[in-house]
Amino acid sequence: MGAGAAGDPRGWAERRPPRLLLAGLLGYVGAAAAGVAQYSSGAAAVAGYAILVAFCACFLAIALSAGRLFGLRYLWPLLGALAVLTVAEMFFAQGFAFYLFAALAVPVVGRLQRRSAPLVGAAALAAFAVPWAVPSWHEGPGWGPTISIVFTAISAYAFTEIVSANRALHEAHAEIARLASETERNRIARDLHDLLGHSLTAITVKAALARRLAPSDREASVREIGEVEELSRQALADVRAAVFGYREVTVAGELARGKELLRASGVTADLPTATEVIDPTHQELLGWAVREGLTNVARHARATRCTVTLTPSVVEIVDDGVGGAATSGNGLTGLHERVTAAGGTVEAGPISPRGWRLLVSLQPADPLPG
Repeated sequence: MGAGAAGDPRGWAERRPPRLLLAGLLGYVGAAAAGVAQYSSGAAAVAGYAILVAFCACFLAIALSAGRLFGLRYLWPLLGALAVLTVAEMFFAQGFAFYLFAALAVPVVGRLQRRSAPLVGAAALAAFAVPWAVPSWHEGPGWGPTISIVFTAISAYAFTEIVSANRALHEAHAEIARLASETERNRIARDLHDLLGHSLTAITVKAALARRLAPSDREASVREIGEVEELSRQALADVRAAVFGYREVTVAGELARGKELLRASGVTADLPTATEVIDPTHQELLGWAVREGLTNVARHARATRCTVTLTPSVVEIVDDGVGGAATSGNGLTGLHERVTAAGGTVEAGPISPRGWRLLVSLQPADPLPG
């Protein structure tokens, strides 16, 4: 059981009850001392006060150590000693000794919580009946000690419940903060993978194309290098935007980028020219799908042709390559997380007789044209 769990004396004591304990000690021990002064004298009074001193010592050991020094191993012996001292004090303070049970109720309730009800009830019943039942005391029912025991037990229980609830609330806030931080880290990691995976693939392909063109077509090579520079700048801007959460991804933008990437990779692109068919609420998510799909075609597929088909809530990307995009890759995993969170589905796998297909649906798939 954890330190903060209900019923753990160390967890209860760590919630700082010493002030409540000490207040009870001063008030109830004072009442018992008044009983000693009233009913005892001489050696009997000395014995009565000595018992109160011993009671205070045991009580302070529990209150001030807060369970950290003594722990569960020594708590019950101390509580037992307090109970014995309370009974012994009855010979000197008579009914006033029952006020010590009121002080004792605080650590007992703190330790046992609701399970302390039988003990508290027994102590309250004894405080009420014993002074009236013992003829030599010449007293009626012990209303004062009884009310003190019940009131103190209820107060102690309310105190521990309130502090326990505050602790649970604090732990819940800490857990929410941890989950929010973890979610944000995952978002940044996923976005950076998607952004850099596409951009670095494009840069690599165009740099390789520029190297091949350099010996025979210097002007085309320089043009490709210029595009590499522009891609690098765009990648840096995208990374900054992703980190701060202000990126803008659209299907049209990703188709335009993908067309250049496929051209540089030597893939014939059959891409739609109009993207107005896409539901505006789906633009960003399907834009990520287009980016991931076309990046995988350029990076893995070794294809000669790629076709993209759009409907208001579906994007399908098909190539005629060898299907090298692993379904467990980080990019497809991140895309699957995005789409699943939006209530959609992702299908990725080889098609017959050759090629690879990525289908992202944000609702039951619309029939694809053709």
